[in-house]
Amino acid sequence: MWRQTVEEKLKVTLGQWQPLGGGDFAQSWRAVVMEAELSSALKPGESVFIKTHANPPPRHFTTEAWGLAWLQEVKVLAVPAVLAVSDEPPFLALQWIEEGSRIASTEAELGRALACLHQAPCSHFGRLDERSTGSLGLPNASGKSWSQFYGSQRLLPLARIAAERNALRRSTVQQIETLASRLDEYGDAELQPSRLHGDLWAGNRLVDSDGCSWLIDPASHGGHREFELAMMRLFGGFGEECFHAYQEQFPLADGWQERVSLHQLAPLIVHAIKFGQAYTGPTEEALNRYV
Repeated sequence: MWRQTVEEKLKVTLGQWQPLGGGDFAQSWRAVVMEAELSSALKPGESVFIKTHANPPPRHFTTEAWGLAWLQEVKVLAVPAVLAVSDEPPFLALQWIEEGSRIASTEAELGRALACLHQAPCSHFGRLDERSTGSLGLPNASGKSWSQFYGSQRLLPLARIAAERNALRRSTVQQIETLASRLDEYGDAELQPSRLHGDLWAGNRLVDSDGCSWLIDPASHGGHREFELAMMRLFGGFGEECFHAYQEQFPLADGWQERVSLHQLAPLIVHAIKFGQAYTGPTEEALNRYV
């Protein structure tokens, strides 16, 4: 059913469907345009990236498509073009990116581009449409304060989910709840929100055949720019040249090194919920720095 809808929206006939790995949530394919209507934006022989899910969170793929468009508005980062999207049936069709290898300038160019993205105007923390993001459906109620957003829209919902799924010890959940009430101690009350990709680990960055970085799979929202960089450091995969170039373009506030684990806490809890005990120790270690 959804494959037929993809073809109708793209005005093409697709073939050579090839399943792709690498994701822990959606099912993804590469498909080739076999025939195309004259009014289609695609041509025979072109590849298309398509992903779907049997039971995604509400409005999941249109939310992701919006996030890609929101990042693209700034025109400083490469993101795949949205070719077609639907929540019923659920799928997202994107421009195919031919992957290659990094070149000498790849990391520094990404760092500068991220700095420009984070400098672009953003009026709010969270999302104005307040749609949830990610496989856990985290809320994104909009607001003017980082401490309010990170506490009420990230740490407390994650503490609740972790408790419901017995992913963390009760004492650890209580520590998270305590920290959520004390975030004003770690954030500037006048901090301005930045446009964030929101889930920027190495698997959500592609490098094309020209050595250019492309960002995929966003959980876009307005947030603290230190969160983005802390997420990038958490699992590795980004060169130090990237961080140096970012710092030269848009220096971080004093004391940012002491806040890295604070920003990494949310993704660590997510991983403890989704993947189990390997992440409970790192979660507790990060918490113990602040509570």
